[in-house]
Amino acid sequence: MSSSEATGTTGEAAPQSPIEVSVILPCLDEEAAIEQVVRAAWAGLAAADVTGEVLVVDNGCADRSAELARAAGASVIDEPRRGYGSACLAGLTAARGRYALIADADGTYPLDAIPLFVEKLRDGAEFVIGSRFKGTIHRGAMPWANRYLGNPILTTIVNLLFVGGVSDVHCGLRACRREVLPALNLSATGMELATEMVIKAGKRGLKVEEIPIDYHPRIGESKLARVGDAWRHVRLMLVHSPTFLFSIPGGLTTLTGLVGLMVLACLPGLPEPWTGVSVAFAMLAVVGVGLLQLGVLARTYAVVYLGETDVLLERGWRHIRLEHGLAASTIVGLIGFVITATSFFDRVEDPRLGILGLCLMTISSQGVFAAFFLSILGLSEHAILPPRKRGA
Repeated sequence: MSSSEATGTTGEAAPQSPIEVSVILPCLDEEAAIEQVVRAAWAGLAAADVTGEVLVVDNGCADRSAELARAAGASVIDEPRRGYGSACLAGLTAARGRYALIADADGTYPLDAIPLFVEKLRDGAEFVIGSRFKGTIHRGAMPWANRYLGNPILTTIVNLLFVGGVSDVHCGLRACRREVLPALNLSATGMELATEMVIKAGKRGLKVEEIPIDYHPRIGESKLARVGDAWRHVRLMLVHSPTFLFSIPGGLTTLTGLVGLMVLACLPGLPEPWTGVSVAFAMLAVVGVGLLQLGVLARTYAVVYLGETDVLLERGWRHIRLEHGLAASTIVGLIGFVITATSFFDRVEDPRLGILGLCLMTISSQGVFAAFFLSILGLSEHAILPPRKRGA
């Protein structure tokens, strides 16, 4: 068997180990299934003809799961911090194999598929995930809402925003090379870890492969909180996509506010209530510009400190400096000041034009501080990032 110098989730080198595959089973009160699942894992390792280990992560079990897992030949790791993600991270940290495979401890996933995952990884794949939708979902294994609404919708969003080509983002049977774990830098503590792994695999440019699998009804009671878990997945996707969280809403809001302000400012003789509408448009514009700035700052932080790539943003750094941002903001502020002075200090009764001017002055001040903050993040004229390999 081949062996390699494995690396943990922290990126620290671990001693060389003859173990090729570590099977990680997060477990919370699964005494009805755990023995069967551990034995299936050992059988899958034997069928793959690899040296392996089976790690059961006790995530606060109140039943005999840990005892039964040990009796079936598994090593048991205690992880008191509750959550699927916490259990998986503990297992990945303790794993010694060249490859780490995660499955559920409830009997839903076919561990006789381990040889297929090992083959994909040996052939060069860096992250391999099962696909229940390309395989067979057995009767009673997945609730109707999850099968036809939740999973397809969330999978579509992840494919659009991050990775593409994955048909079952939330499949719990997945494997990866341990050497890619530092690049993934996983941190989610709940069920959303499943989404985080796929998102970061896509962002880091890992070679991702899929394997059609069967999905069986679970043994024992489900621990899922459908609404809460779904929201955690959505929240994670938004956090990892500043374009959709900040930039697109900010651009639409800014455009609506400024166009509305200019149209109203150019229409004479409107009744008094339209002044209030102008104020509303001004608020939209200011909020929108703030969102746009948050989008740029978030993307900048991700590229500078998280090792992500943004070709357009990095190209802009070669041409745009702090002084350019300050100059542009100053010009906008002067235009706003002239408009405001013309409206308010020339005895103009209709303040709509002045509201437009004040809005531009506010946006100007936002631009000044945003330019300085970008400079603090490391984008001054002397701090352009040197070329480097992303996702390594």
